[in-house]
Amino acid sequence: MGKVYDQVCMFKSKYPGTITWWRLRKHSKVVEDHLGNDEEPLYSFAGQKTSDIFDVFSTSVLTVTNRRILIGQDHIITGYTLISITPDMFNDLTAYSGILFGRITIDTVKEKVIFSALDKNSLSEIENAITSNMMEQKQKYALRQNVSE
Repeated sequence: MGKVYDQVCMFKSKYPGTITWWRLRKHSKVVEDHLGNDEEPLYSFAGQKTSDIFDVFSTSVLTVTNRRILIGQDHIITGYTLISITPDMFNDLTAYSGILFGRITIDTVKEKVIFSALDKNSLSEIENAITSNMMEQKQKYALRQNVSE
């Protein structure tokens, strides 16, 4: 399959406590179909894109690329949902570790994106992958703005 799906499978094998349901290949394909020609997936994982700990049917794939964050979810009957978070829209990230699971909240200018039912041991890896890449991209964006002025 593609690189995104391979990264999700590696994440699942490394952190088996994360709750995800079948269709990971289809969720990954949504992201892969929207990658630009010069865009490279750097880190991918799957989790429940919801704040409700009891809703375990909202599996989505999040991919950090060299340009943005993509979140893809293939719907069972028709269509899909794709969210793109560019570095200029990214504010911050919160990691929460509960008794059984962890949760990541990505705060953007317009909304908060929540991934829950994550293996608690995966939180630091996810936080590091997302935050370090977004800060790097923001710095590149700021440098381009200064050069153009």
